[in-house]
Order: sequence, then structure tokens, then C-alpha cells
Amino acid sequence: MSRLHDLPFEWTIGLRYTRAGRRSARDSFISFISLISMAGIALGVAALIVVLSVMNGFQKEVRDRMLSVLAHVEVFDASGSLPNWQATAAEVSRHPLVRGAAPYVEAQAMVTREDTVRGIMVRGILPEQEPKVSDVAAQIVAGKLADLRPGEFNIVLGSALARGLRLQLGDKITLIAPQGQVTPAGVLPRLKQFNVVGVFEAGHYEYDSSLAFIHIKDGETLFRLTGPSGLRLRVADMQRAPEVAAELAASLPGSLYIRDWSQQNRNWFAAVQTEKRMMFIILTLIIAVAAFNLVSTLVMTVTDKQADIAILRTLGASPASIMKIFVIQGALVGLLGTGIGVLLGVLVALNVDVIVPFIESVFHVQFLPRDIYLISALPSDLRWPDVWQIGGMAVLLAFLATLYPSWRAARVRPADALRHE
Repeated sequence: MSRLHDLPFEWTIGLRYTRAGRRSARDSFISFISLISMAGIALGVAALIVVLSVMNGFQKEVRDRMLSVLAHVEVFDASGSLPNWQATAAEVSRHPLVRGAAPYVEAQAMVTREDTVRGIMVRGILPEQEPKVSDVAAQIVAGKLADLRPGEFNIVLGSALARGLRLQLGDKITLIAPQGQVTPAGVLPRLKQFNVVGVFEAGHYEYDSSLAFIHIKDGETLFRLTGPSGLRLRVADMQRAPEVAAELAASLPGSLYIRDWSQQNRNWFAAVQTEKRMMFIILTLIIAVAAFNLVSTLVMTVTDKQADIAILRTLGASPASIMKIFVIQGALVGLLGTGIGVLLGVLVALNVDVIVPFIESVFHVQFLPRDIYLISALPSDLRWPDVWQIGGMAVLLAFLATLYPSWRAARVRPADALRHE
């Protein structure tokens, strides 16, 4: 009690009003409304933290699966061919953040089997160099990437593409190159039969259904190139890939073009960021509704405590001190609600991988069927800057909600308040 008495009187009275609840039925009702406001802020904050963490988790999961197939940075020549790729690879490898470089050939083609025709992206690679820049070798579910040997015209297909064409290891498919062959009868497409020697599964439908790998020499032969299309690079920190790409663009000679993974998938990442912003705004409204419930709570408190306000004013309390009392009361409710919400949201976000399977087992439901989403567990990526931003916003809204009722309390006239007592 001595510590409470050592506080300024505004804090002492504000704390007393916050925990008041046994002196009268009206006090109990006001305290109940304050409790509801606190619970609303806590639930809103927790929901926002959990939802943003799950959205971040989905974004990270999809991004990682994309980058298991895509390169962090690509270097290619304006002519479409990079014959002296070894010298360029040695040059880019001098950058401290570049961890690997491998040549590639990439072009669109048609694949046919019986009466089925599909448009695909064909990527020619060096099997011994590819693990430096992608995880394809680890994603092989049938066959081996090393079976891509020059001159044998072997091919590794995505799992969805192989299922769609009803292909198994050892089957043959026909690739149709877009570059035609001029003959006396006109321009004819160039066809080449390939042997299926492997199937990979990246977990990203776009690539599992439309990407195929062949040996780089077979790709140069099929597409009539004099060398690789360019180089694919892997950097130590993929978040710094744009920075690495800009530095390489400034240092590499010749007519080389450089792009990073964020440029290749700009529309997808822009859509995800838009969704996150809209979800943030929508869930913020929940916190705003709960925070502005404090307005009604404090208005009722001011109405109920007019006699106390009048006595304080006659004892010499200034309007600013009266205003501070009710700001403290509302701010404490906001701080407590925000603190509880942050704690609850962080605990749930960090344990989504335990909570969701428990709910699924109890209610016999499955939120993410693997055959549809290719992700069986709900991912979560808690980011502390998001937590601080959400907590700060909730406290700010609670503080703003206290201003009008506190201003009204400061305008109470002692004579008018005591006349009705």
C-alpha cells in the first residue's frame, strides 16, 4: 500500500477506478464493460498476430519451394547465348555472397504422347553443377538426375506432368521445338524423342506440371544454340538477391542482363503483399471496435464519478489532472488487453504445428488436404516487427479512445455536479 501512496494522486485514483467493482452494482457493471473491452482488444491483437504469422508462413513455404527450382539470380546475354560461360562464372563467383553458378539452357516446347499435347518449359542443365544452384537433385522421387547424359536425349519430368501424361520410367515422349526447320515442303517443326529417366516433385504445382530437365548439350542441339542461355546463381542470403543482382550488373562487362527471383515472380509477391495489407486492415477494425468500447466505458465512469470529480476540483485538482485520471484508467485497460493479446498470439503462432493437428484429431477434420494444397501442415512464421507494430497500434487506439471522455471529465463544473448530490 505504501508504494501505491507514493504515486501521484492521478495514478492512485486512476488505478482505483480501473479495479473498482464491489462498491455498487453500477461500479460492477462499468468494470464488466471494461473487462469486455480488454478482452476484445486481447482477442483482436491475438487474431492479428496469428493470421499474419500464418500468412507469412504460407508466403515463406511457397517462396522456398519456388526457389528450390528457380535460381536466386540469373545472368544471360542479349543474343540469347553465352558460349564463354566459364569466364562469366569465374567473374560472378568473386562476389562474396555468390555461393554457386551453373549454366543453363531454357526454352518453351511442346511435349506429346499418344493423343495428349502439353506446353512445357524445358531447361537444359549440367547434372553435376545443378546442385550448386537448386535442390532438384534432392527432389527426385524416381530415377536419378545423373542419368541426364549428353547425346542420350534423356529427360526428367515434374510429378504432375508425368501423371498427366501417364508416364513411367523408361517411357518415351516426343518434344517439339518452336524453331521450325525449312524444307522444300515449307517450315516443319523439329521433333525429337526423349527417354523418361526421372521424376521430381518440388511441391509447387506450377513447376511440377510444366517443367522438364534435359542435359544442356541436348538442349543446345534441340534448340540450335551455340552455348548456354546464361548462368543461374545461388547467393548466401536470398533476401539480398536484388542487391547482389544490382552489384553484378554494375561490375560485369558486355551486354549481359541480370534479374533476381523477385523480378521473375513480381506479380505473385505483389498479390501476397496486397492480401496481407487488406487482412491487416480488416483485423485492425476488430481492435478498433474493442478499443473504442473504452469510450462508452469511460463516459459511464465520468457520469458516475461526477461527485468525486467535483470534490477533487474543490480540493485544488486542475482540469489537466482530472483528464489524466481517466486517460490513465483507459490506457491501463488498453495496455493490459494488448499485453494479454500479444502473449496469447505469440504462444498460438509459435505452436500452430501442435494446435492445428490436435484440433484436426479431435473434430476429425483436415484443414489442408495434401492432395490439393501439397502442404499437409499449417505453416507459421512469427515476425517480431509485426508483433511490435500490432501492439503499438492497439495501445495507440486505446489511448485515442480515452481523449474525449477525459476531456468531458475535465469540463465538469463542481457546483453543477454537487447540486444533484
